[in-house]
Amino acid sequence: MASQQSQVISQLREYQVTKTVGLISDTHIPVRARTIPKRVLEIFDKAEFIVHAGDLVQLTVIDDLEQLAPVLAVYGNMDGPGIRGKLPKMNSVKVFDWKIGVMHDPGTLFGMGKMREIAKQNGFNVLVYGHTHNSSIKWEGKTLFINPGSPTNPIPSFLAKPTVALLRITKEKISPDIIQL
Repeated sequence: MASQQSQVISQLREYQVTKTVGLISDTHIPVRARTIPKRVLEIFDKAEFIVHAGDLVQLTVIDDLEQLAPVLAVYGNMDGPGIRGKLPKMNSVKVFDWKIGVMHDPGTLFGMGKMREIAKQNGFNVLVYGHTHNSSIKWEGKTLFINPGSPTNPIPSFLAKPTVALLRITKEKISPDIIQL
């Protein structure tokens, strides 16, 4: 009986609560697409939270994503005054004890230096960014830098595929995944 109990306790410890966070950026709606691609909505269907890293172009993008889950968004360089007046340049959310920061362009074109500085200054375990339209996952130590790419306008368009990303988060770890549409 005691060995059965210890086996059950061991199995319970292995069971982890996982939170799923959808990551999206550079939707450029309605300039690059009329609406969010249906495949994105399918991928984010089980997400508990969605992070949009800017260049929405229309605020209706948030309304559409909020049909699935709460949305944390920032403005990008292509977002006009109406969006800039409603969204911050940088934002963050905590999932378990992980701090996830988001910013459209944390100086990506100048290498990792500025991005490292932003992550360190703000205590981010994860920095989600956009702007380049190219998906990327880069770990530096225990800090994750992730760009979900663009679901509507990958660059270079003749090579890249439309993408979004998912973070699967437990108390112990973060597992990033880029998903091609």
